[in-house]
Amino acid sequence: MILFPAVDIKDGHCVRLEQGRADAVTVFGDDPAESALSWVRLGAQWLHIVDLDGAFSGLPRNFELVKRICAEAKIPVQLGGGIRDIATATAYIEAGVTRLIIGTIALEQPELFEAMCAALPGRVGVSLDAVNGQLKSRGWVADAGLTVSEVLPRMEAAGAAFIIYTDIARDGMQSGVNLPALTSLCESTKLPVVAAGGVTNMDDLRNLAPLCAKGLQGAITGRAIYAGTLDFSEGLAFTKGLQAA
Repeated sequence: MILFPAVDIKDGHCVRLEQGRADAVTVFGDDPAESALSWVRLGAQWLHIVDLDGAFSGLPRNFELVKRICAEAKIPVQLGGGIRDIATATAYIEAGVTRLIIGTIALEQPELFEAMCAALPGRVGVSLDAVNGQLKSRGWVADAGLTVSEVLPRMEAAGAAFIIYTDIARDGMQSGVNLPALTSLCESTKLPVVAAGGVTNMDDLRNLAPLCAKGLQGAITGRAIYAGTLDFSEGLAFTKGLQAA
């Protein structure tokens, strides 16, 4: 299992939102690049970066900052937020991003998402962000009118390389992961699945561990490692141990 430390960028700060709400912001650092590098120094294998400004505006607001982080971190980076066309997607890959996380386009413009996957094979994944099973888009502010089970076959057929599943109600709330939903998803797809939303402490990582046998690739954690309810070094040692097993 890969433990992905999250670096969410908004207005030049490293932040965490509660349930994705732009009005529920906690600032954890004034330099997102330094926040990212702090996890690298602790041994992170990947970084999970979200351009929240991009997610809400639909434009790549923090391109140069992301490029800088990729250059300085020297580990794989996955990025989401504001990637709404192939040109932007390609530019990010050329800037050093390893793989891209697509949400709004995947749900609202399936033909464009398929073209993006074809243009960048193996580099484009889909973000399925749900409240009570109902998917959201446009930075989680719009109801997509779809469920995970309804869109999953389309995402697989389009060429998605991986899935990130976020339980929005738990995101930033430190309330534990949604094991039933994640179990169902892992059992329904052959694509690698990354869990997000609610990863709070070591118990959550231990609860997720059995899903590695069903296709769980990793877990994203943000508020927990910034607030200290999850010791990143301890979590990293645990997840690396699962990789070696």
